[in-house]
Amino acid sequence: MDNVKNKEEEFNLRELIKPYLKKWYWFVISVFLTLVLAVLYIKFTTPVYNIKSSVLIKDAKKMSSASGDFGVLAGLGGFAGMGTNSIENELEIFKSKKLIEDVVDNLKLQISIFSKEEFHDVELYKDTNPFNVILINEKLYEELPKKPVTIAIKNDRITLSSDEWEEDIVTTFNKTISLPYANIIITKNPKFNPKKVKKMDLKDFYFTFSTMDNIVESYQRAIDVDLADKDATIISLSMMYPNKEKAIDILDDIVRIYNEYAIVDKNTESKKTKDFIDERIVLISKELGQVETEKEEFKKTNDIVDIQSEARLNLQISTDAERQILQLNTQIELANMLLNYLNDPRNRYTVLPTNIGFDPTAATAATSGINLYNAAIIERNRLLENATPENPLVIENGQKLEAIRSSLRESLLRSKNAFEVTKSSVTGEKSNRDFKINKVPTQEKLFRNIERQQQIKESLYLLLLQKREEAAISMAITGSKARVVDNAYALKKPVSPKKMISVLGALVAGLLVPFAFIYIKELLNNKIITKHDLDSLMDSAVLAEIPRVAKNDGHLIMQNDVSPLAESFRILVTNVRFMLGKKDAAKVIFVTSTIKGEGKTFVSVNLSLAIANSQNKVLVIGSDIRNPQLQRYNPAMKNAKGLTEYLYGEINDVKSIIFPSEINPNCDFIYSGSIPPNPADLLQNGRYHKLLDAVKNDYDYVILDTAPLMLVTDSFLISEVADVTIYVTRSETTEKSFIDFANKNIAANKIKNVGFVLNDIHKTNFGYGNKYGYGYQAEEKKWWQFFS
Repeated sequence: MDNVKNKEEEFNLRELIKPYLKKWYWFVISVFLTLVLAVLYIKFTTPVYNIKSSVLIKDAKKMSSASGDFGVLAGLGGFAGMGTNSIENELEIFKSKKLIEDVVDNLKLQISIFSKEEFHDVELYKDTNPFNVILINEKLYEELPKKPVTIAIKNDRITLSSDEWEEDIVTTFNKTISLPYANIIITKNPKFNPKKVKKMDLKDFYFTFSTMDNIVESYQRAIDVDLADKDATIISLSMMYPNKEKAIDILDDIVRIYNEYAIVDKNTESKKTKDFIDERIVLISKELGQVETEKEEFKKTNDIVDIQSEARLNLQISTDAERQILQLNTQIELANMLLNYLNDPRNRYTVLPTNIGFDPTAATAATSGINLYNAAIIERNRLLENATPENPLVIENGQKLEAIRSSLRESLLRSKNAFEVTKSSVTGEKSNRDFKINKVPTQEKLFRNIERQQQIKESLYLLLLQKREEAAISMAITGSKARVVDNAYALKKPVSPKKMISVLGALVAGLLVPFAFIYIKELLNNKIITKHDLDSLMDSAVLAEIPRVAKNDGHLIMQNDVSPLAESFRILVTNVRFMLGKKDAAKVIFVTSTIKGEGKTFVSVNLSLAIANSQNKVLVIGSDIRNPQLQRYNPAMKNAKGLTEYLYGEINDVKSIIFPSEINPNCDFIYSGSIPPNPADLLQNGRYHKLLDAVKNDYDYVILDTAPLMLVTDSFLISEVADVTIYVTRSETTEKSFIDFANKNIAANKIKNVGFVLNDIHKTNFGYGNKYGYGYQAEEKKWWQFFS
């Protein structure tokens, strides 16, 4: 069961692709033609290149904010520039008409010069152009040209011509030329480089002129501006254009002019900012002067220079004075102690203490006297060790000692008095400083208010000075807003025409066109083409496939005929015999179809000849009395008496209407005769059956060539006489819906023992045998014959 299913699926697939395989040469021819067209397209199409450039839109530069509450003025000075604009705004600026106009005007793009080359025209630009066409001015309100202007140059003689002009213009280089729509000058190009165009002919030139609006609009459409990445500020510029150098210049100039716009905008803003700052500086200077004057008056009134410094100084002086008073008190006490020690009789000849903290710098005489006094005491004690108090040296020493003691006492008193005077002075100074210290909080409060006003004015004044300098610097050194990431460059391979895509497209189109044509043809086809189509629509057997007969070939089979036509009818005879049972009398074969033109008569005649070739007697009766066709195979019998006359009763002798076929001696015809007005009545008057009875014993086979079933009822009236019914269909003529009509009649037993014949099949639609033919003697067809 699975094998059967697989075979059916394989068969269906084969049938599905069969229409395409039959027309394989269509695909070959189509692919060849499309490939040729693709090559011609590639050759004759001007190459278009993709030129790209990218720029980084710098972030807005923001100046550092000033200290305190003045950071809100940080944006002054023009450094913000155009930074507040979004990147979307910059995209629109790059596409703006004003910017493109400046580019067109700068590069002189209103006039384009071309050279007619072998395959396509080439635009000349810069050093590839042997001459320049310079636009002086446009003529307003004049009709613009629709066709190019041809330039013919011979030595210095220039001839301009156009299909729109009645006369040519003849001129020379460096002269003003008045065209209907503009004034131009043609000059030789000193930068012309012949090496760059050595592969070009440069014989036929022409130029085109466009108004500023038109050329700007065309470039706006050609230039694509977009973000390189949605999260970046890099803008990508691209342009599809045939001339790479020209497109590169256009993109580079767009960036340059964009930066010029940005610089002008920034400088304008900086100048306005500087003017505003200058006005504020004058006002703040006046206010600052008033605060300075108030501060000066306060210092003069309070006799101070710096409150904080003077407060620290007064506090230091007061502290030092207090420490000095303490030291002076100590010195006075030491002086009193020495005086008491010196006046005590018990210490008359005792050394005075020297290292007791007495300040030697403040009482030099007293310190010197103490040293002398102690030295004299030590000398007396040394003398007394070897002498008595009455010794003259001892007495002399005592006298000297008394003098020193008296001098020392006076020195100590003077030092003590000096210490007390100094103490009184320091105490007074300390009191003065303490008074000043007590006044500091009030003075500081008043002075801080004045100083705060001064600091505010000074900060604002300095900030404005700084911003003025920054604005001046910004005007002097304004940088480009757009930093070029990639200068304009052209991709090596053109984007159009793309050779591989064109060839592949041609290949696909070459396959697709015949495929689509065949597919649509099959889709719209409602006709039976092959045996498979017929098999799929009914359950009856297909007895034979009858090949299409060429106009120059014979339409009738002959004796010993081995043509495909003869073989197909031999197959039909064989299959018919299988359908016929054993019968002693003549076997009646009923040949019919759905409509006329499907080949009933053709099948009837050739079937009879195929049977007759096997030495069987065959009679063909032309039973289609409405539209007789049998006599076409013997035009001489067109007016012969036949079936109609017999059915009318004009002729009673059957043999008088039987005529030899003149094709095969074993085959006879009964022609239809004249066309009656009432065919149906004649066919059911009983004489038709009588006719068959009369000939059954004389023939082995009787073939009835009947009328189409769908058009008239004639054939149904006599269908019961048939032993086998051959239902003729015709390839590419019989509609599929007709088979449903046949099936219904078969199911209703209106026609019986039915077998189908598919007539007029093209050799490519045969189920088999279409290549080699049927007979052994059939010639094998050459490859070119399959195209016929």
